[in-house]
Amino acid sequence: MPKANGILTNPALEPLVAHWDKIQDKPWLQALLIIVASYCAAKLAQFLLTRIVGKLAAKTKTDLDDKILELCHTPIFITVFFFGLSLAATLVGLPDNASLSTARVLKTLVVLYWLVFGFRVSRLVLASMSRNRDKLKIVEERTIPLFDNLAKVILVASASYAILMIWRINPTAWLTSAGVLGIAIGFAAKDTIANLFGGVFIIADAPYKLGDFVVLDSGERGRVTHVGIRSTRLLTRDDVEITIPNAVIANAKIINESGGPWEKERVRIKVGVAYGSDVDQVCAVLEEVARDCENICRDPEPRVRFRAFGDSSLDFELLCWIDEPVLRGKMVHLLNIGVYKAFLRENIEIPFPQRDVHLHQVAPPPEAT
Repeated sequence: MPKANGILTNPALEPLVAHWDKIQDKPWLQALLIIVASYCAAKLAQFLLTRIVGKLAAKTKTDLDDKILELCHTPIFITVFFFGLSLAATLVGLPDNASLSTARVLKTLVVLYWLVFGFRVSRLVLASMSRNRDKLKIVEERTIPLFDNLAKVILVASASYAILMIWRINPTAWLTSAGVLGIAIGFAAKDTIANLFGGVFIIADAPYKLGDFVVLDSGERGRVTHVGIRSTRLLTRDDVEITIPNAVIANAKIINESGGPWEKERVRIKVGVAYGSDVDQVCAVLEEVARDCENICRDPEPRVRFRAFGDSSLDFELLCWIDEPVLRGKMVHLLNIGVYKAFLRENIEIPFPQRDVHLHQVAPPPEAT
């Protein structure tokens, strides 16, 4: 087998080798050929990615891999093409500093392209995970911003480290400065950081979710309309929005009226009847009032309990369930009206406290002698 430039070649390749020998003294032409070849190689890489990997992705049940594959086209093309540009820059005959700087700039651009790719992929993955709540309950629509920001921080930190390595910059001094700056910022913004960690704990622990009715130990009651990194917002029944810092609400006692095995809530109506009333009749009338009232659940059924012998009355309590906590005020109103009308109709007396006052005449003191 003949040799060309000290390299064993196939006779069929001898024309190509002969042409390559002719352009050895033309570096700009060599660089141009390498650029064209790298462009073709980049297009070929895209084609193979679509034909081979695309067929495998099409067989899966989810479209997440198809979307990620579509996003890969540009970064892969840029990576292969810029590699060819970097190689061409070394053949042009530029000064060493200019050639090295060109290669570093091209590598930096490649890192930036993959950084943008990472941003887009993280958003796609988080959106897909939030839709699959059966397996990953922690990733929901309300927690996507938290994980999205966390992913961005990790990606930017990784890209920054790679760029520093490309430009041969020692990151130790930068990390030391960042540590000192972080301590200073931590002391200056301790309340903000406390709210941030409070938001993380609330999202991770999930004591409530959007749409829940909650009651704080300070007395605020309302529907949760927003759970953010810094604060939580409640909309009260008076249509007043309350913004509570997460650092406060994370350490507060929270009553979630929408929590538990279902969203239903029990309503208690306390009523007293006069001594001597027919207790069986009272129980039947109260149960009938609950059954005739709209928005009262049939399962569980309404029930009546005889609670105590009061000072002036026999104390009963009507227990019934409503579908959601927002109906509590309306249903208490309707039940009270229904009980009062039913007692009037059935001649059941609702007593009021009575007190007997006995006056004793005090004898005047004896006259002094």
